[in-house]
Amino acid sequence: MTRKQRKPKFTKKEKFVYTLGVLAFIALFATKIFYGAQISNIKMRIEEINYEIENQEKKNESLTMQVNELTSYENVSGVIKDLGLAYNNENIVVINK
Repeated sequence: MTRKQRKPKFTKKEKFVYTLGVLAFIALFATKIFYGAQISNIKMRIEEINYEIENQEKKNESLTMQVNELTSYENVSGVIKDLGLAYNNENIVVINK
């Protein structure tokens, strides 16, 4: 065989298929990196929100304790005496939540 009669290494279709495969691999790799970064950002935001929720729950618990302390019998009876009122047990209504 002479140089002019030698067959090309790859045909045009083979080159197209290989090029398409390489481009698909690059696109898949880029997509994986992009969505991995998005997932990381979402996880960080979830952690921030969970931290904010925990802080708010602590504040709510503290406020609930203050309300319970202020509505205790001793405080209520002290306010009643300061205002010059009388404590009447018959007027108390219990509300169940």
